[in-house]
Amino acid sequence: MTDPTISAVIAVFAGFVLAGLLAVPYIAASYRRRGELGLWRVLLVFGFLVYAMSLWTYTLLPIPETTTAWCAEHAAGHLQLRPFQFVADIRREQTGTGVRAFLRNPAVQQAVFNVALFVPLGMFVRHLFRRGFAATVAIGFAVSLFIECTQLTGVWFLFECPYRLADVDDLLTNTLGAAVGFGLAPLLRLLPGNEPSAPPGTPRPVTARRRLLGMAVDVVSVILLGTTAGIVTTLLAGEPDTVVTALIGTLLPAVLLLFVIPVAGNGASFGQRVVLLRPAGPDGGKPALWRMAVRFLAGSGGYFTLLTLASAVNSGFEPLANLLFFVSGILAIRPQGHQGLSGLIAGLRMADVRELDDLAEPSLVSGKDGY
Repeated sequence: MTDPTISAVIAVFAGFVLAGLLAVPYIAASYRRRGELGLWRVLLVFGFLVYAMSLWTYTLLPIPETTTAWCAEHAAGHLQLRPFQFVADIRREQTGTGVRAFLRNPAVQQAVFNVALFVPLGMFVRHLFRRGFAATVAIGFAVSLFIECTQLTGVWFLFECPYRLADVDDLLTNTLGAAVGFGLAPLLRLLPGNEPSAPPGTPRPVTARRRLLGMAVDVVSVILLGTTAGIVTTLLAGEPDTVVTALIGTLLPAVLLLFVIPVAGNGASFGQRVVLLRPAGPDGGKPALWRMAVRFLAGSGGYFTLLTLASAVNSGFEPLANLLFFVSGILAIRPQGHQGLSGLIAGLRMADVRELDDLAEPSLVSGKDGY
């Protein structure tokens, strides 16, 4: 692969990693600020993350072998402070006449690339972060300045010497690109889902996608918490035995996120709280403790309990765990109420927390008037 291709692959991979790390905070913030997630907006935010990683790879790659001999050989020429030097470079590199020859000029291509590189930044800053023209240009200038300083210092002195050119013309053309991007940002409004379908405080329907998203957040959060606890335990006390590993890495995080948090809160698991859902008992209030225990054992809690038994006791429990996982997912999709297996067994319905808050409000008001 060529260096640009390698940089692009690394940027996409790093974008996926960063998206995974930021997924839960972003989902929670989106539901609270916008009232919903919005598929197109998620794709746009993911595009921003990949673009940010592209700037990072462009700043760092390719990395040569910065040995003492290499640094001595390339000791000069790491800083260019003459503004508009690219104009002289275009004249020097120009061969032939006409538009085609001009566009083939390497200095022209480099200048155009430096402008185009920051056009997406200007678009994202205006559209996603709602910043004005002056702020967008200032952000473009600051990001470009950081890149040039990173190149001038050899990635902030991590390398023995600089291996990229810090150029004041890059600072100028990058800032111009951010300004151009600000002007092109209205094109992103053509994408669907830019504006919420209703005010943030308005209840939204309980959909299969929303239920599955909450379940996915629960599963991923238990895995991440268990992995972190396992690493910390290994660092502090050495490699634990199989039973302790299963308990610390699987069962205890599941009990905390899927049972303790619901019991201590409004009945919702961690993932359900992220997407503003919660189970309601027959009276519409917080489910009774026994119902939450049944829901835990019949749902994600049962799944992780079976996985713990499979790791610590007998691998024969793993097919049962997979079966429970599959059935729970299907029953969260197909029934109209999207109760899931655990909700059906425990006699619970799933509701938007804003709907339940609206239902509770009249009783509070009437109680006040009666007094």
